[in-house]
Amino acid sequence: MAENNIPEEECTHDCGSCSADCSSREEAQNMYEELAPGSSVKKIVGVVSGKGGVGKSLVTSLMAVMFSRKGYRTAILDADITGPSIPKAFGIKESIRGSENGMIPVTTHGGIEVISVNLLLESDTDPVLWRGPILAGTVKQFYSNVIWDNIDYMFVDMPPGTGDVPLTVFQSIPLDGIIIVTSPQELVSMIVEKAIKMAQLMNIPILGVVENMSYFECPDCKKKYYPFGESKLDEVAGQYGVDILARLPIDPDSARACDEGRIESIINEAASAAADKLEKKFK
Repeated sequence: MAENNIPEEECTHDCGSCSADCSSREEAQNMYEELAPGSSVKKIVGVVSGKGGVGKSLVTSLMAVMFSRKGYRTAILDADITGPSIPKAFGIKESIRGSENGMIPVTTHGGIEVISVNLLLESDTDPVLWRGPILAGTVKQFYSNVIWDNIDYMFVDMPPGTGDVPLTVFQSIPLDGIIIVTSPQELVSMIVEKAIKMAQLMNIPILGVVENMSYFECPDCKKKYYPFGESKLDEVAGQYGVDILARLPIDPDSARACDEGRIESIINEAASAAADKLEKKFK
């Protein structure tokens, strides 16, 4: 029998939607890392994918940019330790500085605070050859040993799959929800389902799905082409009852802007609409 007269068989263990002050809630909260003194983060959104190469870091960056344009204080925690790409997208060259209270994140031209392992390396091409426990420990430090300055929305760029680091983020950082990033290939539908099921098992709210590389629009005739085949996203989203936040097109200009460190200059209507939908979920 759970506390507050809630029968054990009726307990969903989803502490975020329950008002009971029971042991399950205390255990979940006790696992979370504490922020450094002077830090403040109001909402945390994880960005996940079941496999690599679907544009997870792009979506993370775009969401941070769009929320920053809305006037929110925004941050990115790059938890993809072995494949960090956030600094390059923003054209960041500085290194992280330290203080007696913790690390100070690098701020982009648009005011977004960023922490990434590439900001600690001598060269951004140096490989990170660490085993799972060290990777997990680094992610925890990026949350708890960094001075986050009154952040409204933090976006966590997570490594692909369902391994050590995603599990560490789910268990150690108080996520308010996740965005799942996918692409239209048939194989990816199965991978998306794995990500959805992992989130459900961990009792993490799924805020929605973003399909990247959904189509290509001809600049002359405006006709849409689907190089990866027709999307199966509606079927998967309907099956699991999750919202579709956006279908992002293949856009050479956006890709070039990321390669040149100019992601904050991108005008992307689909990403802007996704940010609007996401903002409403928190109101």
